[in-house]
Amino acid sequence: MEIDQRHKQEIHIPPKPREALEDRQLLDRPGRSEKLKSESWRVLRITSEFVAGFDHLVDVYPAVSIFGSARTKHSNPYYKAAVQTAELLGKAGFAIITGGGPGIMEAANKGARLAGALSIGCNIELPFEQKINEFVDRAMTFRYFFVRKTMFVKYSEAFITFPGGFGTLDELLGALTLIQTKKITNFPVILFGKDYWGGLIHWMRKEVLTANNIKPHDIDSIYVVDEPERVVDIVVKFHDRAVKTNKNEDEPMASR
Repeated sequence: MEIDQRHKQEIHIPPKPREALEDRQLLDRPGRSEKLKSESWRVLRITSEFVAGFDHLVDVYPAVSIFGSARTKHSNPYYKAAVQTAELLGKAGFAIITGGGPGIMEAANKGARLAGALSIGCNIELPFEQKINEFVDRAMTFRYFFVRKTMFVKYSEAFITFPGGFGTLDELLGALTLIQTKKITNFPVILFGKDYWGGLIHWMRKEVLTANNIKPHDIDSIYVVDEPERVVDIVVKFHDRAVKTNKNEDEPMASR
């Protein structure tokens, strides 16, 4: 894992051939001889990436993770909303963790910078050129998606999810699964943009809940909002309550 602290300008990550991506080498189905030669050494690389990530973020508290599309343009209202949300959270004392890229990630890191809060970017190796946005104070580039996802969960007090694509949905549903199965202590999962996310919530209630594949509280625990101030209110109340009472997912907040 590559690490850069307090950089003052964009860091460009050159493209990497698809066949050279560590994730791909791990998840593809190689021949037996190749497995015998490489798999045990890959475990050590994975371990070292976990250790480096933990060491680099051990002092980060409290923090929230903000997700959303890398394709969101500056002119998009959600970009401005992400800046405002992160700035308000930063002023409330929270560090901001993103994927470190453009779009919503850049907006959130920018908001953190405006607030004087710690701005963190957890980047990932991809088969095309990318850059860590200029508003990141503490940058990391991971080889493995699952290691990176662990950092997002482990060091966050909340997940704020702006409109995005497959990657955003992956982070969102991964967090909901961990909360549902009690693998992690419950924390707020907030969807920003009622128009964007409303169809998903409707489908969950109409199809998934009706089929008894989830429980009502699995959906009821998801916040869907349109105001940055509402995001901050939810996060601060949840955090303060957890600190003062040490209550967890078995004792949900009284009002939504």
